[in-house]
Amino acid sequence: MSKITAAITAVGAYVPEDVLTNKMLEEMVDTNDEWITSRTGIKERRILKDPDKGTSYLGIQAANNLIEKSGLDPAEIDMVLLASATPDLPVAATGVHVATQIGAINAFAYDLQAACSGFLYAMSTASAYIESGRYKKVLVIGADKMSSIIDYTDRTTCIIFGDGAGAVLMEPNTEGYGLQDEILRSDSIGRESLRIEAGGSLMPPTEETVARKLHFVKQDGKTVFKFAVSNMSGVSAEIMQRNKLSNNDINWLVAHQANKRIVGATASRINLEEEKVLMNIERYGNTTSATLPLLLSDFEKQFKKGDNIIFASFGGGFTWGATWLKWAYNS
Repeated sequence: MSKITAAITAVGAYVPEDVLTNKMLEEMVDTNDEWITSRTGIKERRILKDPDKGTSYLGIQAANNLIEKSGLDPAEIDMVLLASATPDLPVAATGVHVATQIGAINAFAYDLQAACSGFLYAMSTASAYIESGRYKKVLVIGADKMSSIIDYTDRTTCIIFGDGAGAVLMEPNTEGYGLQDEILRSDSIGRESLRIEAGGSLMPPTEETVARKLHFVKQDGKTVFKFAVSNMSGVSAEIMQRNKLSNNDINWLVAHQANKRIVGATASRINLEEEKVLMNIERYGNTTSATLPLLLSDFEKQFKKGDNIIFASFGGGFTWGATWLKWAYNS
């Protein structure tokens, strides 16, 4: 019997209509377009402004986009795995609501939280379920409404993040396509460097925590940048060395869109040509769990069956990793 691997067989995405440009941010905080662009590569980001819509809305739209494009019957989905750092509610899993709303009546669902590495970790989890032979169709969604946890008077964070969602369908493959290898890592040394201080069990919400703006994301940018460059590029090089892959073997780098300089450092470490490095950070900013599937959606038509793709990510906590995947279809 041929080895079962987990392959991506369909992609979907969604970003809100409202755009927050660098010029607009100039009116909100002490910053400017040239400063933001030169340091991050971001020109604009999408914002879900409706206060009655949360991360589940983004995930539902991305899933429905995939379903419509692929002709997938939602009743055939075995599992829905939602990667997010901004769930609708603290306890009830957002992925469960997404599954119900898209008609995945035979699926079980849950959430996975690993900050910006969430989608990469979720792909790994989905692959393990598929490789077990017990599940055939796993829907993996990365979705975040980052605007819900951003202080728009804090110029160190409000320039970076945007809202969005992406989804992939993963299915069994016996032709050698799909996920080939992965290196996933974590280290709590970064626990204090990128976090929301209040709202969890250590510091439950109070009037004081709200007044002190402790429910917004705070980060030590220099520390995060340093660790991201070192670790994301490191595992990308390691996975290529472990599988005896050269830069000529790799067709695409799909890297977490946190900062253009971090992506560039990763590409440089593995000696990859610029035309193989996929970027859309200028349009969306950092959408956390959604950056990787949004890249797949934006560049899907360029992928060819058999293409070697290196995924790389880095997130708060710290979490990071790299995955080697063989693309399974021609668009």
